[in-house]
Amino acid sequence: MIGTNIVQFAGIYLMRKRKMMAIHNKSHSNHALMTLNKMRKENTLKNKTAIDFDIPKKSVVCLKIMDCCDFLKKIPDGSIQLICIDPPYNLELAGWDIYEDYIEWASKWLDEAYRVLADSGNMVIFGGIQFRDAKSGDLIDIIQYIRKHTKFKLINTIIWHYKNGMSAHRYFANRHEEIVWVAKTNNYYFDLDSVRVPYTDEQLKLALKDKRLNPENTKKGKNPTNVWEIGRLNGNSKERVGHPTQKPVEIIERLVKALSYPGSLVLDFFAGSGTTGRVCIEHGRHCLMCDKDITTENFFQKNLDLMGRGLFNADYIMVDNIKDFFAILKSKEEGGVG
Repeated sequence: MIGTNIVQFAGIYLMRKRKMMAIHNKSHSNHALMTLNKMRKENTLKNKTAIDFDIPKKSVVCLKIMDCCDFLKKIPDGSIQLICIDPPYNLELAGWDIYEDYIEWASKWLDEAYRVLADSGNMVIFGGIQFRDAKSGDLIDIIQYIRKHTKFKLINTIIWHYKNGMSAHRYFANRHEEIVWVAKTNNYYFDLDSVRVPYTDEQLKLALKDKRLNPENTKKGKNPTNVWEIGRLNGNSKERVGHPTQKPVEIIERLVKALSYPGSLVLDFFAGSGTTGRVCIEHGRHCLMCDKDITTENFFQKNLDLMGRGLFNADYIMVDNIKDFFAILKSKEEGGVG
């Protein structure tokens, strides 16, 4: 009798243990896949990819030379899908880069940025945390303000790693910059498939053997992670237009393709070289840009000239003011413009 009870008890124990292991496995190994499957069934914007949208025949582009805060006030609430900016950091490199109270100034455009973003919208901010002078603003100041005073959701910090750079003798030579990605809500748009990195044939064979990976996604390529090794532009770079802080097209492309969708609106209110506008035209997004420096117009024109010599044959409509910009977009939605 005792032996029978022990056997029964052992059987119950094993059944419970297996059940607990199943729950454990479900929560760790399968939970992410189950969540993704559930998301796919939901008809929400955050679960769509570029292939779910029609690419506009012509991108609408507007570039204004004016103060960013004045520019932002003219943009309707919730109209922007992606904000991509490389703000000045009070390094006193020029007249447009001098601020007595940097974060007070930055808070104005951060608050406006939140207002103009759509609920699915994203914002990426280029910057650094290596500035040692307390009077200079940096990405740490901006992140602190975002966390304490806004409703933005911090999604990722991206490390842009490059091999070429200036030498140093009193500290380790810097070979990276940071890009902070924030979203307006948790329902942000993110299209990983559009920026996956292809496996080599050998890597793909090994990856397909990994039972932890979804074979369907594995065949599409791998996640580029949040460390991007992309070279800086030098004087001999073919895409160079002359702006001192111009970013490589490859970086802007990855951000635009992953965080906005064809036909959506991208905003860059520190336009600088105008590279954001070029990328938007090439990939079927509409783009609003502004900068205080009038030389931005020349830099953007150089980008357009380079684009014309490349593989892309994209067309665009250039407008002079924000009112006309949104009027044309409304007309396109109603079928009045191709």
